[in-house]
Amino acid sequence: MKILIIQQKMIGDVLASSILFEAIKHQYPDAELHYLINTHTFPVVEHNPFIDKIQFFTAEHEKSKLKLFKLAKQLRKENYDAVIDVYSKLSSNIISLFSKAKIKISIDKSRNKLLYTHLFKHKAKADTNAGLAIENRLQLLQPLNIDTSKIVKPKIYLTEQEKTDAKNFLESHYIDTNKPLYMIGVLGSGSNKTYPFDYMASVIDTIVKTQSHSQILFNYIPKQEEDAKAILDLCTSETQKHIHFNIFGKSLRDFLAITYHCGALIGNEGGAINMAKALNIPTFTIFSPWIKKEAWNMFDDGKKHLSVHLKDYDNQPYLGINHPKELKSKASDLYLKFKPSYFEEDLVNFLKRL
Repeated sequence: MKILIIQQKMIGDVLASSILFEAIKHQYPDAELHYLINTHTFPVVEHNPFIDKIQFFTAEHEKSKLKLFKLAKQLRKENYDAVIDVYSKLSSNIISLFSKAKIKISIDKSRNKLLYTHLFKHKAKADTNAGLAIENRLQLLQPLNIDTSKIVKPKIYLTEQEKTDAKNFLESHYIDTNKPLYMIGVLGSGSNKTYPFDYMASVIDTIVKTQSHSQILFNYIPKQEEDAKAILDLCTSETQKHIHFNIFGKSLRDFLAITYHCGALIGNEGGAINMAKALNIPTFTIFSPWIKKEAWNMFDDGKKHLSVHLKDYDNQPYLGINHPKELKSKASDLYLKFKPSYFEEDLVNFLKRL
C-alpha cells in the first residue's frame, strides 16, 4: 500500500497531522507513506521514522498554476493507492484529482463532494483530552480500517547530537541546566494571537516571583526582536536579571533542541506550544479570545499541560456566539479583558508542580 498525506499551512498543522503516519504504520507496517508539506515546516517532521518520503509544496507552486500542475503530474507517477487531503485547499484538490488513487479521503466542504471517495465532517466536541485537532484527523483513517479510537500523540525526533549541542550551547552562555529554565512564547503568529505586551510582562514577573532561581528564554525570530525587546522592557528590573534575551536558536531545529532542555514552555498558543508538547515538555498556554480552545488544547490534563482562555473566566462576550472566530475583529478589546490576574493562581500552581 502506498499513501500520500497532504497537509499544507503552518508548522502546528503539519506536526498534528504527522500522527497519521504512526497510526497507519501500526496497522500496515509495510506501507509506503509520503508526506506533502510546505518547505518551511520540514524541521518538525525531520527524522520521523514513520514517514518514508517527504514531498515539498513550495512558494512557486502557490504562485504558479503551471508549476502546480507539474507537481500534480509528478505525484501522479507515484501511483498512490490512497490520498488523504487533511485541509482540502484548491491546490490539494488538484493534486488529489490528478492522482490515480482509488481511495481519496478529505474533510467535507460541500464543494469537494465529487473529488473524494470519503468525506468527514469535523466533530463539534472532542471525546478525549487529545482535542479536536487530533480526533478530527484520526477519523480520516476510517476508510483504511484503522481503529481511530486509539489516540496517537504528535512526536518530534531529535538526534542525541542535537540534544548535546544544545546543552553545550546553553552552558557556554552561562545557563545552568540543573536550575529552572523556561521558554516563553512571548509573541503569537500575529497581533490578534498575541497577549498584550504589558500583560505578558506581568506573567513573566509572576514566574520569577514564584521561582526565584528561574532562568528565562524568549522564543522569537530576528524580525520580531523589536516587539520581544518591548516586552523585556516592561518587565520589572528584577525579572530582567533572569531573562537571557540574546540566547535563542538560529534555526527551528536549534529552537527544538534548546526547548528540550527547558522545564516548561509558557506563552501564546501556537506552533511553539505544540512543538513543546511533542517534545514532552510541560506547557502553559494562553489562548487568543477568538480561537476555539477545544480545537487546539491538545492533551490538556490540567497539570502537565494547562491552557487558559478568556471564556474560562468571563463567559459574557461569548453569549449568543456560535464560534469564537466571530469575535476575531474584536480581539484587541477582548484581550484587554483577559487580565493576568484571572489565571495567576493557575500559573503559580502549574509552576509549583514542575
